[in-house]
Amino acid sequence: MRERHLVITRTARYAVLGESVRRPEEVWFVLHGYGQLAARFIRGFASLDDGRRLIVAPEALNRYYLDETGGPHGPEARVGATWMTREDRLTEIADYVSYLDTLFRHTFAELGLDRSDTRVVALGFSQGAATVSRWTALGTARPDVLVVWGAPTPPDLDLDAAARAWAGVQLVVAYGTEDRAFDEARAVTEAERLRAHGLTPRLVGFEGGHQIVPEVLEELALH
Repeated sequence: MRERHLVITRTARYAVLGESVRRPEEVWFVLHGYGQLAARFIRGFASLDDGRRLIVAPEALNRYYLDETGGPHGPEARVGATWMTREDRLTEIADYVSYLDTLFRHTFAELGLDRSDTRVVALGFSQGAATVSRWTALGTARPDVLVVWGAPTPPDLDLDAAARAWAGVQLVVAYGTEDRAFDEARAVTEAERLRAHGLTPRLVGFEGGHQIVPEVLEELALH
């Protein structure tokens, strides 16, 4: 038996807030966590929808039923999405990097915006933190601000190469003091790891758990 790969075309789904803003001052690309969907995740960014920003939430290409019960799934069964699993992981990573690069170009082309005139924030929450790290390090899109929230950058990412890609990018590590997955101690360890590779992350903590907090978003936004 030999495994092979075939590149195909498929349709990706994403959610948008601030679509009526024709010339936004900021464009945010916000990547959800494991088991989430874009339309629900983007609700956490409603406070940024003030007529000055466009918020784009891509949805991971792999969906699955969250309920672990066997048998048929009815209309009430919950569905989530994941950016990747360990299965065929390098192909999954290449696919989502290509997908996110395409969405980035499409967003600016659709608005007729010059990238240099618009502040771009790329934020990844939980599993999305690893995704946004790989995307901005391995792809062609370059944000002004990169936020990893509730999780570290992936341990297998070449941080020396990433540091070159992130030259001039403001790097933020956000954590909740009550987050069991990524608390202050883990955030400090991550910051130290990044600094060892010449990066200068900004630590942003808040009272709370594994969640998006509007007050922190507003702090990171352009005013």
